[in-house]
Amino acid sequence: MKHKTGTILVLAGISTITIHIINRIQYSLNTVKNVLACSENNYYEWRFGKIRYTKKGTGSPVLLIHNLISGSSNYEYHHLTESLSKNHEVYSIDLLGYGLSDKPDMTYTNYIYVQLLIDFIKNIIGKKTNIIASGDSAPAAIMACHNDPEVIGKIILINPQSLYKANQIPSKQTKALKLLIETPVLGTFIYNMLNTKASYEKNFKSEYFFNPVKIEEKDILSYLEAAHTPNYNSKHVFASYIGRYMNTNIIHALKEINHSIYIIEGEENSDSHTIVDNYEYYNTAIESVFIPKTKLFPHLENPEETIKQCETFLIS
Repeated sequence: MKHKTGTILVLAGISTITIHIINRIQYSLNTVKNVLACSENNYYEWRFGKIRYTKKGTGSPVLLIHNLISGSSNYEYHHLTESLSKNHEVYSIDLLGYGLSDKPDMTYTNYIYVQLLIDFIKNIIGKKTNIIASGDSAPAAIMACHNDPEVIGKIILINPQSLYKANQIPSKQTKALKLLIETPVLGTFIYNMLNTKASYEKNFKSEYFFNPVKIEEKDILSYLEAAHTPNYNSKHVFASYIGRYMNTNIIHALKEINHSIYIIEGEENSDSHTIVDNYEYYNTAIESVFIPKTKLFPHLENPEETIKQCETFLIS
């Protein structure tokens, strides 16, 4: 009996060491090209960690807020930053847990990002700011506007999270999955298997872009690197995301805010018309436009038209 127990412990130890080595190899392979490096990086010392951001241009301030899907960073807006900076003071941020910002081991919630946006505008930008938010970060932008309307001007939402998804709360299954991902060795291994180059290539081709020909290698590499820098700490924000801890019901806020809101939707995105109709139902002042032949990332797939729509709304 003791012999069998000893054998099991040895095998378990060997398995753990092997998985750890595989994790380290994956980390090295996925970050070796350093595609997120930028000489214009600045850091905001926030209460929960350092927040990476860039600042470019002069004029009315615009804050760019990336999606919350795994691997997101301010790279998402690299086409828009240069063009918008000709007429605006453009800030592009890596949210806590993403990109090159700090990634503490904690539960990430919508409230965390609402506070981050308000604090960043007050302490770094220092004046009323227009916001462009993408995908799952749209609810945080709406709630920030509702909680502190004086610091936020116009709001542009690019393919905002559906109100149905925003209303989904953590279940027993998603809570268990979060705990599993957060375990030190096995959780990291599972996270790696879910965030491979092949998985990002598949997502870009099937969900993010309408025309796969327009996908650039750097697009995929930037998401892959952001998801593995540093030392897989991104798994904590990923665990909160799939655990539904970032979701929140924004219907009451959407009804009450009195700001100009413009939705830019990829016409080929799943349920795009239904999502826009739901937002407009609760706030009839919302305006919208659909960009043909684009999906989740019109600002990557058709940046020219996206920039045109953003500028038209911002100067109106």
